[in-house]
Amino acid sequence: MKDPTDITDGPERAMLEYLLDHMRTELVDAVRGLSEAEARGRLVPSMTTSIGLVKHAAFAERKWFQQILGGLPESECDGAMVGEDSFLVRDDESVADVIAEFQRASARARTIAADIDLDATRRHPVFGPVSLRWIYLLMIQELARHAGHADILREQTTAART
Repeated sequence: MKDPTDITDGPERAMLEYLLDHMRTELVDAVRGLSEAEARGRLVPSMTTSIGLVKHAAFAERKWFQQILGGLPESECDGAMVGEDSFLVRDDESVADVIAEFQRASARARTIAADIDLDATRRHPVFGPVSLRWIYLLMIQELARHAGHADILREQTTAART
């Protein structure tokens, strides 16, 4: 990852890509090191779990970069395209499996976006035309929110250990 002082006043794309990668790392770091039981623990009334946040983030990467930006049909996306069920983690999936799935989706997102101009637009079925710039901003917001959720869940998990 780049040194943040290298991009604070650099080109817009470099700043967007740095912040998106930073949020990807923050989300994974909030979950990495939790036991399987801790990562699956429901600490809030919703179905949200630490591992579920990473699972959902992998879906969001596929949705926005593979399907919307890359124009791939669901059958060519590298994982489930299940919307709100994207928070659900199968019993046979480990924390490491889900982190690896997210990292694969993130790597593919980088590859798809690499040669696309920030102003290039694609059609979203609800929002209409969306630019790559808008997708970057949306994903930074989405991952920052989920990294914050994961931080709180980790704090609750750590407090319960003592």
